[in-house]
Amino acid sequence: MHKNFPDLFVINHSDHSRFSGKEALLASGTVIAVMLTATLNILPIVTAALLGCLLLIMLRIVSPEDAYKSISWKVILLLAGSLSLGTALEKTGAAQLLADQIIFIGGAYGPVVMLSALYLIATLLTSVMSNNATVVVLAPIVISLANSMQASPKPFLMAITFAASASFMTPIGYQTNTMVYAAGNYSFRDFFRIGAPLNLLFWLLASLLIPVLFPL
Repeated sequence: MHKNFPDLFVINHSDHSRFSGKEALLASGTVIAVMLTATLNILPIVTAALLGCLLLIMLRIVSPEDAYKSISWKVILLLAGSLSLGTALEKTGAAQLLADQIIFIGGAYGPVVMLSALYLIATLLTSVMSNNATVVVLAPIVISLANSMQASPKPFLMAITFAASASFMTPIGYQTNTMVYAAGNYSFRDFFRIGAPLNLLFWLLASLLIPVLFPL
């Protein structure tokens, strides 16, 4: 494929020389069953997925060793740490303290300006840390802020969610950025040069459209 499409970079290779139609059918059926079970609210998605994995191991389609190796422990530890941090901010009152300070500084400008400022803060944070961690850290602060301003927390939560998902300025802002960073031989400057205008454009659009789509 790389010979026919020079712009296609292969960054990971798996050996698929052995193919079993029976195992492929069972694996596909298991995936569909997990999706239907979660969609129909028969079981939570986490429970259904774990049962599906257990079934694949019992059917010997996936070995316990391969199942263990497929787990991304870095992501699990990152989420565990960031969730704990978010909970600590809420339980200790730090989230409310930060919300009060933000209101003290910019509360006079109204909730629309505050929403725009929070989007910009989330954009800057997610450029240097995980998008999941950014949302987890900011969520309790945003909820406390909205309650203090007697406004709906939904538009503020949507603002930080969109901001954390639109990370274009750095190669470490999102997993896919990191993947293409080495494969495409990009530099940090390339991401900033193209990503910064995109982030500014998204910031302006979000500041205008989120209050319309999700009323304050």
